[in-house]
Amino acid sequence: MFPLIAAILVACISGFWLGTRLVSHLKGRVDPRGKSVLVTGCDTGFGHSLAGRLHSLGFMVFAGCLDSRGEGAAKLTEEARRVEGCKKARCKRMKVLQMDICKDDEVNEAVKIVTSLLRKDEGLWAIVNNAGLSTFGEVEWCSLAVFKRMAEVNVWGGIRAIKAFLPLIRKAKGRIVQMTSGLGRQALAGRSCYVLTKYAMEGFSQCLRYEMRRWGVRVSIIEPGNFIAATGIFTQERIHQIASQMWEDASEETRQAYGKETFDTQVERMNYYSQIGTTDPSPVIDAMVAAITDRHPRIRYEPKDWYWRLRTFIMTILPQRIGDWLYHS
Repeated sequence: MFPLIAAILVACISGFWLGTRLVSHLKGRVDPRGKSVLVTGCDTGFGHSLAGRLHSLGFMVFAGCLDSRGEGAAKLTEEARRVEGCKKARCKRMKVLQMDICKDDEVNEAVKIVTSLLRKDEGLWAIVNNAGLSTFGEVEWCSLAVFKRMAEVNVWGGIRAIKAFLPLIRKAKGRIVQMTSGLGRQALAGRSCYVLTKYAMEGFSQCLRYEMRRWGVRVSIIEPGNFIAATGIFTQERIHQIASQMWEDASEETRQAYGKETFDTQVERMNYYSQIGTTDPSPVIDAMVAAITDRHPRIRYEPKDWYWRLRTFIMTILPQRIGDWLYHS
């Protein structure tokens, strides 16, 4: 009897999964003309690539940068000019904003600029909360300051940006796209500083999704697998800088308890992990574009390879002891 029930359950879930994707595919995409999108963290990485892609599709793009005069911002403007054919004039559909999401004044100023450039009653079609930091290290190796810094950017910074632009998003009945991580629903030893922030934004996004329904606003989560190699967020040099600082800051008791050999092994594991991931960022960019343009966007987009898809299933669906045995024994 149990195998029959299990088979029916699997068939129903599979049918629902395929049905939702078929509906999304058949309904097509929204017209980007006259729609504006704000993306945070556009200096480098996913945010930089997404801003360029959205501009090429025809959206008006507000690219929030930590340094609006930096190399990344300059490249965005240069590419936008090439696409629009305006060599010296200001770009019509690309506006780089000075926007450190940890600073109230910069976020508030960004809201003023965006509002002034939108047509009356137009609203903002989407905000993509992409800006973030990452680090590694076991709980006893990381100072409280490191935990706080990660939360300041990945949690409070993201919430600050989203809250500031919510009135404009509501006006457009638009989209909120939140970048989380494959580690937003499963823990990993040695990544607590990072994991706790992604769990936090996972919960925040789900609550916000329920609250925004009454306004016709859709909230989507982007949950990538391992794309460290694609973003360059962890070079070997950066990993060893973090490791050296951790070892230096650790107490003598902690150093003796763990030992340098164990510490070095964990660092090399992070080195390995940063090199084996997907090197092509396009699956993540495609997912973010889909969340912005699908007429019926998914609640969650999971640009992952087969390993991370299987691991996510095991760690989030099956009994926890199975995941512990497979990945943490």
